[in-house]
Amino acid sequence: MTMAYDVRTNRLRRKEAVGMDELVREFIKEMRLSSGVNRLRVAEAWNAVSGASRYTLGVNFDKGVMYCTISSSVVRNQLYFQRDSLVKSLNEHLGNDPLFVCEWDGPVVKSLILR
Repeated sequence: MTMAYDVRTNRLRRKEAVGMDELVREFIKEMRLSSGVNRLRVAEAWNAVSGASRYTLGVNFDKGVMYCTISSSVVRNQLYFQRDSLVKSLNEHLGNDPLFVCEWDGPVVKSLILR
């Protein structure tokens, strides 16, 4: 239990303690920052999962579809054959990310398009 000051009654009142992770999530939702934070988190997840950050020119995420622009045709071809496992790994990585705010049920990344 923590104490919070109530201006109306000019007294301290008891309040349930909230963890920092929940507080940050609520702040992101209240300030409507979730789309920008999600874009950053998806790009970081791509770099962590794919191992192709060196060849990645851009990552865009829109409505469950992830678009990745790859500079090397050889790397793009290798990633193309790993699409299913990459989507699964990305969903696991983003599911464990405390700052990623998913506004829908189901998988975060539904499909992966390599350009």
